[in-house]
Amino acid sequence: MTDFIRELQWRGMIHDMTPGTEEQLRKEMTSAYIGFDPTAPSLHIGNLATIMLLMHFQQAGHKPFALVGGATGMVGDPSGKSEERNLLDEETLRINQAGVRKQLEKFLNFDCGANSAVMVNNYDWFKNMGYLEFLRDAGKYITVNYMMAKDSVKSRLETGLSYTEFSYQMLQGYDFYYLFAQHGVKLQMGGSDQWGNITTGTEYIRRKSGGEAYALTTPLITRADGAKFGKTESGNVWLDPKITSPYHFYQFWLNIADEDAKTLIRVFTLLDQEKISNLIRQHDEDPQKRILQKTLAKEITVRVHSRQEYDKAVSASNILFGKSTTEDLGNIDEDTLLSVFEGVPQQSISSNDLIKASDIADLLSVTTSGLIFQSKGEARRMIKGGGVSINKIRIESPEQRPDFTLLQNKYLLVQKGKKNYFLIKVVP
Repeated sequence: MTDFIRELQWRGMIHDMTPGTEEQLRKEMTSAYIGFDPTAPSLHIGNLATIMLLMHFQQAGHKPFALVGGATGMVGDPSGKSEERNLLDEETLRINQAGVRKQLEKFLNFDCGANSAVMVNNYDWFKNMGYLEFLRDAGKYITVNYMMAKDSVKSRLETGLSYTEFSYQMLQGYDFYYLFAQHGVKLQMGGSDQWGNITTGTEYIRRKSGGEAYALTTPLITRADGAKFGKTESGNVWLDPKITSPYHFYQFWLNIADEDAKTLIRVFTLLDQEKISNLIRQHDEDPQKRILQKTLAKEITVRVHSRQEYDKAVSASNILFGKSTTEDLGNIDEDTLLSVFEGVPQQSISSNDLIKASDIADLLSVTTSGLIFQSKGEARRMIKGGGVSINKIRIESPEQRPDFTLLQNKYLLVQKGKKNYFLIKVVP
């Protein structure tokens, strides 16, 4: 076993831990769990810090448990929330659980012997438990005063907190007790906002069984300007490629600020301390090369998606920001193409309209209804000035026939000047 705590310390991934945690981890292989919210069909990059905790934990020789809160997801955790969440039905939660499992398999090994990762769902032990049974077995061990003292409760008292959400910390505490009693799990980890819920579990275990359990949290990741990490103007950055494309996922990491990159490369990659120190030194010598961002984007995109998706994202980035070729453009798939040019002006024309266009100037003005050029004269002038390309091929003459090979058998990419793109979709 390697030193899990020391690894987290140099990475800046420890916010707090209970006394004795380090000694327990050095003494023997230990089981620990982290809970994941299944109220969406995918995890997002806000979950990555705790996923990396489990990954480092397993690589240090310990046994990780990933708990999907099928039961607690029906209630809603008030920690860090300003209002109560909508509750989901069992079928939806099961679908979401399957999506979470698939994503965790990119980080954790579920078939490697003694310290194989295990996934559990707290709905499995709560679904047949009656309310009176829960009050008898759990409720009497934790006082209301203890629960009221938690920050997650105090912060919501003025705006309103339902009894359902108030009871959440007891449900999570029971999760820890159940895993402690049934699976020998002695440690719960999570983000720093979960400290109150986690320590409720350690206290519950102590009072009910006299057992000793431990807690460890990692700092919540924020940007250098104090803003919440992982949020963009369009919302969360998801791990599911159907929600956030690999191209946009890659671009998110590529556009991280310099100071943020120095922190995030420690948290979200497995690169060792010497390698990261060298990368930071190289970055400081020539920040314009964005060595940290490129390395971070590569490491996490390959991990979450694949090397193939990373390569496509790099090729797609070159189309917009580098010296790409027509061959590069033709090699990306339709989803990546549409992802790259999401938001650019688009126009659909029929294949007959394309055939009828007398020349390039006609296509870019009359046939496309003035989307790109208001007149054939304007189109001719810019083409003659060398300012128009189609599918990355510069147009030399406005009288040229528009007989280009269609991208994905249906698209023409028009570039007007250096930064203006238009996508023409040719339909039957």
